[in-house]
Amino acid sequence: MVRDPLTSDAAPSAEDVCAALDDPDSREIIRHLDEPMTAAELNARCDIPQSTLYRKLESLTEATLLEESTEIRRDGHHASKYGVAFSEITLALEDDNTLSARIERPPRTADERLADLWSEVREEL
Repeated sequence: MVRDPLTSDAAPSAEDVCAALDDPDSREIIRHLDEPMTAAELNARCDIPQSTLYRKLESLTEATLLEESTEIRRDGHHASKYGVAFSEITLALEDDNTLSARIERPPRTADERLADLWSEVREEL
């Protein structure tokens, strides 16, 4: 995995989450991600210029709203795949009148848990 919001210690700020979702192109990307896709696949589905698409993918990934993984290809030209990394977002007003964001994540599949375990084992070696 390239960037996995589920294993990240840093929670995004409410400002980062709101900024990422305030953009219509970002919301269009999320609408089309019914399964993980590469940027090229998204580009074919969305009416967004390619350079803009990459910026929006970066913004959504940094806000931990997308999960980025690597698709290993036999020809050696690996590609990043992006998938939605949340099931619900809640904004709350804290005691000091600041906003906080709570992001509910979908449950991990057995394959994802195994990949996490394998990554931990490799780090120990």
